[in-house]
Amino acid sequence: MTRRTMGLALACIGLLGGLQLGCGAKKPAAPGAPAVGTVAKPQPSAGSKRLIFITNGDDPFWDALLSGLKEAEKRFDCAAAGLTVSRDVNNASAEGQIERLRQYATQDDIAGVAISVIQADNQSIVEEMRKLQAKGVKVITVDGDVNRSTYRDARPYYIGTDNIVGGRVLGTATKSLLEAKGVKEGGYVQFAGFTDNDNARSRMNGVKEAIGGAYGERDRMADEMDLPRARDNVRNATQNHKDLVALVGIWAYNAPAIADVVTESGSRDRFVVGTFDAQDLAIGHMSKGNIDVMVVQNPFEMGVQTVRLLKAMVEADEAVIKEMFPRAGEPDGDIHTTGLRVVVPDAASPVKRDLFDPKVVEFMTLPEFQAWLKQYNLTSS
Repeated sequence: MTRRTMGLALACIGLLGGLQLGCGAKKPAAPGAPAVGTVAKPQPSAGSKRLIFITNGDDPFWDALLSGLKEAEKRFDCAAAGLTVSRDVNNASAEGQIERLRQYATQDDIAGVAISVIQADNQSIVEEMRKLQAKGVKVITVDGDVNRSTYRDARPYYIGTDNIVGGRVLGTATKSLLEAKGVKEGGYVQFAGFTDNDNARSRMNGVKEAIGGAYGERDRMADEMDLPRARDNVRNATQNHKDLVALVGIWAYNAPAIADVVTESGSRDRFVVGTFDAQDLAIGHMSKGNIDVMVVQNPFEMGVQTVRLLKAMVEADEAVIKEMFPRAGEPDGDIHTTGLRVVVPDAASPVKRDLFDPKVVEFMTLPEFQAWLKQYNLTSS
């Protein structure tokens, strides 16, 4: 062994002893395992059961949800109930979710699973959800649902945004901005990770419904959660459709992708830019005038309500379940919504509070929204 090799070996031993970190080539983390290069979390005490949230991919949106999960773990005293809460970050593929669900079925310490389904019509995901339920594991969907018309039995409840309503809200705001600019006709393109995902499809349908017949939908462009492709989609759309007057971002990272492209191309003035969610990058772009309106979900509250519901299901606490789903058994009585916000740059925006039902939408200027984020130590939503 050379001196250099011996030195590297000793360095690895030191790191393993002091920090419990890996040394050498990186390996993908197994489902439910901590990410490579992070300190391993303490193992649950003997006899405890796990509640796990599976994301559809990796995005700051899920960091806000994780904050909600951890807040709820304390608020509802999960430790006293013998429950621990964790998040499992999927690799932006249906196969990743399928593999995770299959692995959970082999583990006897899992009491509940919440999943943001990446593809609403993926029968393999649905079948694995059904198998977990048959084993006695409580399974719900959050943020992204299954196709409710065909696979509703794969979960008893959904928590998150009413996405068709969210799309209508964004379509209404976008139409208002176009009319304020004096734009009476033209086209728009919508951008999302997957166009067959339940939340993306519902939001896009809602936008199309609300924006009106004067403005035509030219395309729905999927990027499969590939950030360079998300930017390329915006570039291609603006080059291929010369009559575009609006660009609509459906998933969180689509907002900065649109803003980056229209800024670098010097074409910002040509388009109304309306987006979903509030990544920290999107917030920065809005403050610079590159985004006109954001329809913002509440992933923090999704995390809180996920733990509340799964714990109640595990404990057969019918009072909590009934409180969350007072219309259970009625059409869409299995849906618990977590609210929407419309965020505009400032009070001078043509988008006004009275466009929206205050029972459904909370209206905020960007400074007001930033103050809300600060209250909960969040950087995005």
